[in-house]
Amino acid sequence: MSSLTLKQFQDQVSELLLRHRSLLDVLSKFQQTNAAANRSVIKSITECGCIGVHAAKQEYHPEMTLNEAKEVLGTHVNGHLCEHCAEVVSAELGRNLFYMSALSNLLDVDLEKVVENESKKCSTLGLFNMS
Repeated sequence: MSSLTLKQFQDQVSELLLRHRSLLDVLSKFQQTNAAANRSVIKSITECGCIGVHAAKQEYHPEMTLNEAKEVLGTHVNGHLCEHCAEVVSAELGRNLFYMSALSNLLDVDLEKVVENESKKCSTLGLFNMS
């Protein structure tokens, strides 16, 4: 089975989106699904406990080499999502992607081009791309 392209996914979303065709509806659904994705990660921490967060100041020093910085700087995540939480987080991210695609469709933005441009920017700017 071939991989689904972003263009094919955008086309599929365009065909399926009937109820929320208004830009305002899509914007609010995109924001709502983003909050739901965040909430699913939070519940993985606070209810399931399969992952934890240990956040502290990142000890970065300008004289560090890139390799030293990669070894020192962390994600603050302890553990791994369990199967159930991974399913829930994936589903919420999928819904968020659906509404991102819907927003892109309404504004005539090609997501494949967006990814391509962002990748070029990352390649060109490298570490200076951090924002």
